[in-house]
Amino acid sequence: MTNVFNQLAKTYDTPQRQALAETILTEIRPDFAEASDKTLLDYGGGTGLLSLPLASLVKEVELLDLSEEMSHLAQEKATIAGLENFTSFQGDLLGEQPALTPPDIVLMSLVLLHIPDTKEILTALYQQLTPGGQLILVDFDTNPLVSHPKVHSGFDQGQLQELLQAIGFTHIKSHTFHTADHLFMNQPASMFHLRATKPAIV
Repeated sequence: MTNVFNQLAKTYDTPQRQALAETILTEIRPDFAEASDKTLLDYGGGTGLLSLPLASLVKEVELLDLSEEMSHLAQEKATIAGLENFTSFQGDLLGEQPALTPPDIVLMSLVLLHIPDTKEILTALYQQLTPGGQLILVDFDTNPLVSHPKVHSGFDQGQLQELLQAIGFTHIKSHTFHTADHLFMNQPASMFHLRATKPAIV
């Protein structure tokens, strides 16, 4: 998987992916209305299509991606843009990882579908978050038209909410916000936006 994304890195920011990123940004920007003192972890953030535009809304951004080429390109883009609060790392929470600042917000957009063990990665993100921290998750709704050995065919929002609750998250809310043709594996599909909170220490 890493090699595939290394090969894609230089040509990843297509007009279609940029347009989709804008759709997602329009949806999630309100989540950052009061985040000027927060640290954001963009997990699986690729070339920074989402977190680079969000950098002005938070105190610090750390992007973590398995692909060395993707993370390197994101850092190049941040340097060119003069963003001093943006750092990109190559790594994985389920394997060897760099020393990250405990994030107040974790963003994971169109990444969960690539990770075989959903519970394992969501638990790892829960453990990374600061008490009172927020998980922002964007992914595809369950799609019977999609079948691939290395990709989940979307997620049932209700089942995902139950899993997050079992892990320890609270105040879990989600809704479908975008539907389009050729959206997921070239099939008609819809995307959802989910928010969940790690309880603050009492």
